[in-house]
Amino acid sequence: MMVSFLRENSIAAAILAVIRIFLGYSWLTAGWGKLSGEGFDATGYLQHAVANPVKGPDGSLVYGWYVNFLENFAIPNAGLFNALIPIGEFLVGLGLILGCFTTAAAFFGLVMNFSFFLAGTVSHNPTDIFLGSLILYSGYNAGRYGLDRWVIPFIRRTFFKNRDNLAPKTT
Repeated sequence: MMVSFLRENSIAAAILAVIRIFLGYSWLTAGWGKLSGEGFDATGYLQHAVANPVKGPDGSLVYGWYVNFLENFAIPNAGLFNALIPIGEFLVGLGLILGCFTTAAAFFGLVMNFSFFLAGTVSHNPTDIFLGSLILYSGYNAGRYGLDRWVIPFIRRTFFKNRDNLAPKTT
C-alpha cells in the first residue's frame, strides 16, 4: 500500500516535489558556496577523517575499510575530490530542484551523504539520507512534477525504442 502510494499517487508526487526541492536547495547552495568561494580544499577534512576515525565502544575502528580508502585513494587524489565534491553537490541540487534525472540525483546525493557519514560527520546527514531515500525509492513519481515528466519519456522513446528487438528470442 505504501509502495504504490509513493510510486504512483499524484498527491505523493506533490509531497515528494516539496521534499525534493527542499533537499535540492540544500545541495545546490552547498555546492555553489564551494564553487564560488576562494577555492575548496578537502585535504584537511580527509586527513582529519583518517586521524579521527569512527570508533566503536571498545575503541576499534568501525569503518576501517573506509579509512583505508581515504588513506590510499582519496588523500593521494585530493585534487580530484576537490573538483568532484562541489560540482557533484551543485549538480545533485540542480537535478533535485528541476526534477530532472531525479532518481540519479538522489542516488548520487546519498553516495555523498554516506561518504560524509562514514567519515564521522553527522550534521544533517541522517535527515538528508532519509529524505533522499524516500525520493530514490519513489522512482519516477518523485520527478513527476518536474522535468522528468518530459525528459524520461523522451529518453525512453529515443534510446530504448528497439529494446524489444535486443531481447533474445525464445522458441
